[in-house]
Parts: sequence; structure tokens; C-alpha cells
Amino acid sequence: MQQKKFTFIDLFAGIGGMRTAFEDFGGECVFTSEWDKFAQQTYFANFRDQPEGDITQISEKTIPKHDVLLAGFPCQPFSHAGLKRGFEDSRGTLFFDVARIIKYRKPSMILLENVKGFARHDKGNTMGVVSKILDELGYNVFHKVLNARDFGLPQNRERVFIVGINRGKIGDSDFNFPNPLGIPTRLGDILDSRVDQKYTLSNKLWSGHKRRRREHERKGNGFGYSLFDRQSPYTSTISARYYKDGSEILISQKAKNPRKLTPREAARLQGFPENFIIPVSDVQAYKQFGNSVAIPVVTAVAKKMTQVLFSMSKKKTLVS
Repeated sequence: MQQKKFTFIDLFAGIGGMRTAFEDFGGECVFTSEWDKFAQQTYFANFRDQPEGDITQISEKTIPKHDVLLAGFPCQPFSHAGLKRGFEDSRGTLFFDVARIIKYRKPSMILLENVKGFARHDKGNTMGVVSKILDELGYNVFHKVLNARDFGLPQNRERVFIVGINRGKIGDSDFNFPNPLGIPTRLGDILDSRVDQKYTLSNKLWSGHKRRRREHERKGNGFGYSLFDRQSPYTSTISARYYKDGSEILISQKAKNPRKLTPREAARLQGFPENFIIPVSDVQAYKQFGNSVAIPVVTAVAKKMTQVLFSMSKKKTLVS
């Protein structure tokens, strides 16, 4: 069994994608929070760890000490645009709950993940408030948009990653995000060769997709279904709404209507291992994988973060 080298907490944990990456580097998860009951079910099935519920109802004083805080927090508009009130600007948003835990526990490092648009939300004011708050709490802050297709997954998925380094524990340190791996990707590598007929679109649903696409084309916009095959280098981004009609990622089939990804293929598209347990319905599974992180991207970031963390641990004891 791998020796545990550091501790972390997993907030807005979903089904544990970020946890999976950090455990690979010797991290021990000491606290988890996730409010969705179906995501909790999947999380427990895979980690034998029952997440706490609504983070807004959990006192920061009950959360164990930890070296790294992970949070794929939802994007919400702040109540006061701009940078005037610092920590107070985040009240009424879920980021406030992340911030109050950071303020109380002062972990050595922080990793936040959000949609690409978070970086420019409200003309950049939202990112500005987050950066200012973390700076006030004693952290050097770095952020960068990373794409799953640059890290070996056949999916065009851009997300912003925000890293905070505690100046009091690590020093006035810089941080370098990982570079693209340059690995060629091919959708066929994650697709099954034989798939249940239930994933093939009905004539009615396929006709509806084509009709809506024609209507969008007449209006001069690019909305509509997206069709891929085994040779496609990557798909579009899978989202939580994939369960509705699968329109963003349809797989072409010879002499048949296109089909949706299976839940297992959706898991692979996000980099989850083959032994990852899917104990929920297809509808819930699509929501969960659509909401999750691309694990190879987080793994690459985790590698960089733990290098910083371990260099610090040679100088002083972690979790102090």
C-alpha cells in the first residue's frame, strides 16, 4: 500500500474525479462534501467514504486539518461586482464557503476548477474577486485554461484551474501549469465495438435532431447536433444535459441511426478507470460524468502541485 504523503479535502466532490488524481500521488482524503444524493451514491460505491452534505451547513471548525483543498465549485455571480469589499464580496455565493474554510484552516495549497467562462465572467470581476480574496488570505494565485484533448483524452473540454500557494507555509513561490502532452487522440480508442441497441436514436428523435439543425442553419447559427465517428480525434464537450438527447456527441453507425455514448464510454471520455463503479441509472450517470473533471488534466496539475508540496515538506512537517 502506498504511504500517505499528504492530506486533502474534496469539496463539491461530485463523483471523486479530483480525489482520484490526488490519491495517485499519495494523498489521503480526510473530508468530503457533496450535496447530490445520487453523486453521493457513486462516490461511496467507489471510495467507501460517505460525503457530508450541504457545505453551507457545515462549520469550518469541524473540518480536519489538511495540506491541500480541492474544490470544483459552481460559478455564481457575486453580490457586489468589482473588488471593493474583498472577502465580504463573496457572501451569498458558494465560493464564500470555500473561502471561510481556507481562512480557518490555511491549507498549504488550493486547487479550484470551473468552466472556462469563469475567468471572464462579469467582465473579469468574478475572477478578480476570487484572486483578491485568496491574496488577502495569504496565497499567491495562478490560473490557466487547460483542455482535455491536450492531455490524452479525445474530448475538446476547456476548464479553468486556479492554484493557490500559501505564502506563510511555502513562501513566495511561483507555479508552472503543465504543458500539453502532445499525445494524438482518437475517439475510437474509448468506444466499445458492440453496444446495446437502446443507445441508438429512435427514428423520431433522429428526425427531430435533423429538423432542429436545419432550423438553426436557416437562422444563421451553428447550433444543432454534433456527429463523430471512430476516426474523429476528439468530441465536443460532454455536459450534464447529455442525458436529454445526446445531441452534443452522437456516434455515427453504418446503416443505422447514430447513437449516444454509453455511460461507460462517457466515463472513459473523462479519463475514469475501467474499474470505476457506476451504480446509478443512465440518466444520473450522464449527469455525473458531464459534471465531472477530466482526470488526466487534474493528474497533470496534481503532479506539479505535489512537486511544490513535497519540496516544502523537506523543510517542514506538513499539516501544521
